[in-house]
Amino acid sequence: MSLNLNLVKTASFINGQWHTSKNSPFDVHNPVDGSIIASLSGANKSDAILAVDAAEKAMPAWRAKTAKERSTILRKWYDLIMEHQDDLAAILTAEQGKPLKEAKGEIAYGANYIEWFAEEAKRIYGDTIPGASSNSRVVIIKQGVGIVSAITPWNFPNAMITRKAAPALAAGCAFVVKAAQETPLSALALAELGKQAGIPAGIFNVIVSNTSRPIGEVLTGDPRVAKFSFTGSTEVGKSLLAQCATTVKKTSMELGGNAPFVVFDDANIDQAVQGALVSKFRNAGQTCVCSNRFFVQAGIYKEFSEKLAQAASQLNMGDGSESNIDIGPLINNKAIESVAGLVNNAISEGAVALTGGHIDEMGDRFFEPTVLTNITPSMSVAREEIFGPVAPLIKFETEKEAVELANDTEVGLASYIYTRDIGRVWRVSEALEFGMVGINEGIISNEMAPFGGVKQSGMGREGSKYGLEDYLEIKYLCMGGLDS
Repeated sequence: MSLNLNLVKTASFINGQWHTSKNSPFDVHNPVDGSIIASLSGANKSDAILAVDAAEKAMPAWRAKTAKERSTILRKWYDLIMEHQDDLAAILTAEQGKPLKEAKGEIAYGANYIEWFAEEAKRIYGDTIPGASSNSRVVIIKQGVGIVSAITPWNFPNAMITRKAAPALAAGCAFVVKAAQETPLSALALAELGKQAGIPAGIFNVIVSNTSRPIGEVLTGDPRVAKFSFTGSTEVGKSLLAQCATTVKKTSMELGGNAPFVVFDDANIDQAVQGALVSKFRNAGQTCVCSNRFFVQAGIYKEFSEKLAQAASQLNMGDGSESNIDIGPLINNKAIESVAGLVNNAISEGAVALTGGHIDEMGDRFFEPTVLTNITPSMSVAREEIFGPVAPLIKFETEKEAVELANDTEVGLASYIYTRDIGRVWRVSEALEFGMVGINEGIISNEMAPFGGVKQSGMGREGSKYGLEDYLEIKYLCMGGLDS
């Protein structure tokens, strides 16, 4: 698979320029075989400060543009991304490992957020409120929050940036992002296309580095940064929130998940199996909304588990750049060790692997699509976020039990239910303590819907009209003296 070298950049993008740092370089590896794709110039703390400096200088002119002017530039960015969809997908697959068809899907998915917020930029509405007296009027306006910083993960290196940058730029904010060290090339390719689209220097800045803490301290601690957005683990998110507290930043946090996938005995079992396949095994199970715990009602437990195991066993593993591949490698050796540890632990406690359960002979970073039965809710594989292609199945008897089991977690991002009972749809959906519920559907995210969780899965929403609100401040104008 050849890469478009015009889009492969090897340095941070700061103030409209490719910025080579004095810090030590770092390599980007293909997770399939560990081969080096590119060597990058790693940024340091002073480079992060330069990016904030550039954002501060550039933002007034960007904010002064009309909403339509910003919208036009965002739309051009969208068009360029879609024109280069194949090139961007090839870069993404090379550094992240997901199959090329999934990578192309992510490019379109991420671009859709830019298209959506290009349109929403023109719909930042305020209000008028009856005044407290006859000679006064109350007007409410909304303005961009200010400089926005972000840290994004490696599992969706394109879309996790566009979901944050698009509403920020639409609202008139400048943006500084620290891309994941495993997948910086996708972020830098976005910057190149943004430059071609006419995004002014200093408005979209990308920092790449293999050190996170010093840069994170700038992005969360610099008082000029008004908002910080993060996608990643709950543990890291809590630490970053604490850092943001020192300057009372506005924050958006999309943190860990432990998604329940509940199949009731009246469900269309074949439909539920197909939903489980896409929800669990997409991106080799490395998504925050992946089904993590499968609760299956006793009457259909055996049939569902056998059908899911059969379907999972037929998924094709391999290098994502090749055709007809369904599952690629996990991102690194640490990920493999974590997944293998959870599976081995479960089997030692009585779980049964109907299919899979081992590191695949294809390579050290390939883990077989796995379906486990005889799982109990107390097992680690049912308590921790797996982030791998492993489906643990837990049997339940009643609707009440299913809801209690599903809610027995500190996090609450995504959830899924399969049933044909419309009353149950409403009862269970309202009872689930999760920010999103997929009903007879395994893929729920799109740019028109508010993506986000409750409890320790974070705060704020990405996408939809609500996603733009997170990048705006409300200003109240009290106009008096109107009687003279």
